Amino acid sequence: MAIEEAEVVTSNTPTSIGIKPLAMTIGAEITGVDISSPLSGEVIKEIRNAFLKWKVLFFRDQKLNHDQHIAFSKQFGECTPAHAVYGHQDDRWPEIYTVDRDRRDKRYKGADLLFPWSGWHADVTPAINPPAISILRGDKMPPYGGDTQFADMVAAYKALSQTMQGFLDGLRGIHRYRGNAGVNTSEEYKKTLQKNLLISEHPLVRVHPETGEKAIYCAPSFIESIVDLTPTESEALLVMLKTHVARPEFNVRFKWTDHSLTMWDNRQVLHMGPKDIINSEFPREIHRTTLMGDIPVGPDGRKSTSIEGNPIEPQR
Repeated sequence: MAIEEAEVVTSNTPTSIGIKPLAMTIGAEITGVDISSPLSGEVIKEIRNAFLKWKVLFFRDQKLNHDQHIAFSKQFGECTPAHAVYGHQDDRWPEIYTVDRDRRDKRYKGADLLFPWSGWHADVTPAINPPAISILRGDKMPPYGGDTQFADMVAAYKALSQTMQGFLDGLRGIHRYRGNAGVNTSEEYKKTLQKNLLISEHPLVRVHPETGEKAIYCAPSFIESIVDLTPTESEALLVMLKTHVARPEFNVRFKWTDHSLTMWDNRQVLHMGPKDIINSEFPREIHRTTLMGDIPVGPDGRKSTSIEGNPIEPQR
């Protein structure tokens, strides 16, 4: 069945947007709108509807500064502080978290112990109320390489057998910030994690608060164990789930260009940043805002519980 696209309107105040799907269930490129200026209520509604359907939206040729990035974000929710653990880099924009291309070298020494799921995560899931939406802006991007991948956890859940779905529906997992496996973590980074310790117990399957869809809520970089299973059982199930969620049929890959922006549903999407450009000389200047989220709820109606740390509060 063909997927119909909305009409593309190129006026300064468009009444509809163009929607170009990029994969079967996740990812769509939005055209016909200038997000550097305030949007009409109708356009906000259309973007929101496309967002809930495609889970990740991509905008190209959008020259935004930090203030415009923040203003665009606030049309879809309340901004959080830049990062619940790492804070912000510039007091003028406490909502903006700048992603340092070389941050790994500042945190770790040595080669990572790598798995098929290494790098996949959702933002700040160790918090009791992880962000609902993440909005990432690329100003100066490499001419090639440096792509970001996204994975649809609703599709991943639907791909499981009904027996496995029923088993997972009642389980819960422990999420916390940890260092990368197989490396030596810097003392400064250890102190940062300990100072801003976040640990939460979340349902292994999350019910989306707006669509009612079920999504696997298993961020490989942060989930460490499954509650009420033995360590052997927990590890075996986590290996299966982490391998499953990284399968390519659930993924969409975004090729960045200068002045691109992507926003994704952090409640039902995993993402993975690139490692191919770490040792290159190419620039990769990206900045992120995140929007306030609710406390996850499982199919059994049970909410997440906090083990360590405070809830994320709106940036005032």
